[in-house]
Amino acid sequence: MWDLKMHTKKMTEDVDDRRKELCIKVRTLSTTSNTLSTAQSKLKEADKLLSGENGLHVRLKSVERMLRMRQQYMTAQVEHIYPVRPLIEQSPANKPSFLNSSILRTRDAESMAPNGSQNGQAPLAILGLQLSKLTMKKTGYFSDKTEIQKSATALGYVAHAVSLIASYLDVPLRYPLRLGGSRSYVLDHAPSVESSSLASAPSSVPLGTSMRTMEFPLFSESQETTRSAYAVFLLNKDIEQLLNHIGAESLGPRHVLANLKQLTTIVQSQQYISN
Repeated sequence: MWDLKMHTKKMTEDVDDRRKELCIKVRTLSTTSNTLSTAQSKLKEADKLLSGENGLHVRLKSVERMLRMRQQYMTAQVEHIYPVRPLIEQSPANKPSFLNSSILRTRDAESMAPNGSQNGQAPLAILGLQLSKLTMKKTGYFSDKTEIQKSATALGYVAHAVSLIASYLDVPLRYPLRLGGSRSYVLDHAPSVESSSLASAPSSVPLGTSMRTMEFPLFSESQETTRSAYAVFLLNKDIEQLLNHIGAESLGPRHVLANLKQLTTIVQSQQYISN
């Protein structure tokens, strides 16, 4: 009899303990449910703020559209200052189209010359100046220095235009530019082993234990033009970076003017604003 009473008492105590634990869990669950309900209410309010005619999402898209229109206007000013045109203006029916339903791909530019022209079409020029092929190969003692100077001036124009457009699009260039007109440079913060061995002048500035900055000239004053050719390559990579930023592709590694023309054309198109 005594054992039965003790067993009953123990079971009663266990039931009381379990009831207390259950009450605590119920209160915790109730608090969690209230918190979840509050979070759902806030989520619905946020969704209402984002959606609708006067929602934040619509306002954000409107601000983005205004920003792109401003970028378009500023790029148009750059294109007006540094126009890239064929040397011989063609009729509208024969002008190459750089923007249509599909952007020109790299494979379409295989037949293009280094100055950006296609077979049977006039070469491109910036402010009437072409990029001479002399900058892409070794020159001789009797090379035309005037053509080399004109090409350096044209590359200075391109560098300035690229620098301005990059600032308008808020894109930090992978290879920064040091502008100086016909004596401009391209900076390479992480040069490869091959490009490092090409630099004979002590123009590097240490940035850390494994990185240094090297300057490559966008002009040539001597027979050796390898460094200037590499500078043109890096300049074109900057233009390719801007093209990729707006969802386009480069026309090729040597088509500097054609790529710049494509960049300004796309930014000034209605498609750029509506995207």
